[in-house]
Amino acid sequence: MDTVAVLLEAPERLVLSRLDLTPPGEEDIVVEVEWSGISTGTERLLWSGRMPPFPGMGYPLVPGYESVGRVASAGPSSQRRVGERVFVPGAKCFGAVRGLFGGAAARLVLPGTRAVPIDESLGEAGVLMALAATAQHAIAQELPELIIGHGVLGRLVARLVVAAGGTPTVWETNPARAEGAAGYRVTVPEEDARRDYRSICDVSGDSTLLDSLVQRLAPGGEIVLAGFYSAPLSFSFPPAFMREARFRVTAEWREPDLVAVRALLDAGRLSLDGLITHRSKATAAQDAYRTAFDDPACLKMILDWRACS
Repeated sequence: MDTVAVLLEAPERLVLSRLDLTPPGEEDIVVEVEWSGISTGTERLLWSGRMPPFPGMGYPLVPGYESVGRVASAGPSSQRRVGERVFVPGAKCFGAVRGLFGGAAARLVLPGTRAVPIDESLGEAGVLMALAATAQHAIAQELPELIIGHGVLGRLVARLVVAAGGTPTVWETNPARAEGAAGYRVTVPEEDARRDYRSICDVSGDSTLLDSLVQRLAPGGEIVLAGFYSAPLSFSFPPAFMREARFRVTAEWREPDLVAVRALLDAGRLSLDGLITHRSKATAAQDAYRTAFDDPACLKMILDWRACS
């Protein structure tokens, strides 16, 4: 069995390649992928070669951790059934080719327990499940009052805070991304006079912002680092000392985060509408990746794999 996959041969060298797949076992399923998302955080770093040392890092690799497809075959111990539409957070099924994170392919083999059944009505929006769960993980301990960045992750954080009863402020310096707020306001730092935020969630990935964010904290306030940072983080100690500032780094989502997101979607309290702005056939992946990384109007690019086999 083989598949067509996005292959990063080296930084800024991307091709579509036909790769052999690991034969499925009794606990595995084969998924025919319909759509996969392009991450402008981790995948941009992989593309540019700026990804910090990370488990599984190296080239050549298959990127992608936001895939949706249908189960084409299911092993007897896979706990999945043929025909189910599932969300797939990546796979490691390409033999010697690294799967980091291994979801950008037309066909995937993975343990059935890794695939998450999703409602048929979600369709292509199902690729956003990973980001929604990541956003939920970031806010699970405390609802942020200020969110830095109004890309897809920032919007999902804001929507989840609103669903939980909060009214956050979002900073966004790119005018092209200032629109689309519902239940919260988007502004620029210069027009926000508050300096008593109890919790600030930064999803920007900008390692230079910490000092400016510390200045906006209330005493004992917390800064949640929910982006992915390629450069070392540092801050001036005295202002943080004066405020007894707290810093919290959030990792990838866990199963309870995904369960919480699914419940909110099922209850109609969370919407994924308006977040996918660009679509491309998988055969034009190279152009699609460049658009996703370079076009500020592109919130989320997805690849359509339905014509590939």
